[in-house]
Amino acid sequence: MVKELSEEEEIKRNITRVMATLYQRGLVSAIGGNVSARFPGKEEFWITPSGIFKGNLRSEDLVKVDLDGNVLEGSVKPSIEWPVHATIYKLRSDVNAVIHAHNPITTGLAMGGIPPKMITIEAVVFLRKVPVINFALPGTDKLAEEVAKAVKETTVKALVLQNHGVIGLGRNLVEAESIVEIMEEVSWMTLACLIAGRKELPLISEENIKLAKKIYGF
Repeated sequence: MVKELSEEEEIKRNITRVMATLYQRGLVSAIGGNVSARFPGKEEFWITPSGIFKGNLRSEDLVKVDLDGNVLEGSVKPSIEWPVHATIYKLRSDVNAVIHAHNPITTGLAMGGIPPKMITIEAVVFLRKVPVINFALPGTDKLAEEVAKAVKETTVKALVLQNHGVIGLGRNLVEAESIVEIMEEVSWMTLACLIAGRKELPLISEENIKLAKKIYGF
């Protein structure tokens, strides 16, 4: 007989799965990047630890913290980026999962002045608008403040951190993971267009964006 996982264990298992997937896809490095998730309405969340190999995390490696960073469960230090995650959860009741990855193509293009563009229907539906945040040192209040300015607008689901990486926000981990992956997918397509000599990207038209809003209800 298969033992059913508790809700707590399920959310922890999903965090470790997402972290392993990001590592396998080259979207985080061995000890870089961080993932968190919470139950809707809760003022506490589970987050990946600091300084531990991200490709093979176990549920027991995760840390539960409250919105002030107090450790509630876990035996290791939470990610130094917990202030960013906590800030997002404080401001956005619709967000229950936050992924910070180091998408190399998305980050590199943004450093060259090219943030993710609306060149696919997935970008239109899931990314919508992608602010680029000025550089601030990881783990600092300054970074959390810069992120806060951008995520106050509830339509924002994706951010680029200049010289640093990306953030995907979701109602759950699947949505947040999809947003991070779509950003990199769009960036690869953008890079391919530039390599092919295309001077202007073939963006989805405003007319089709309005139509997509009606069809997909976003």
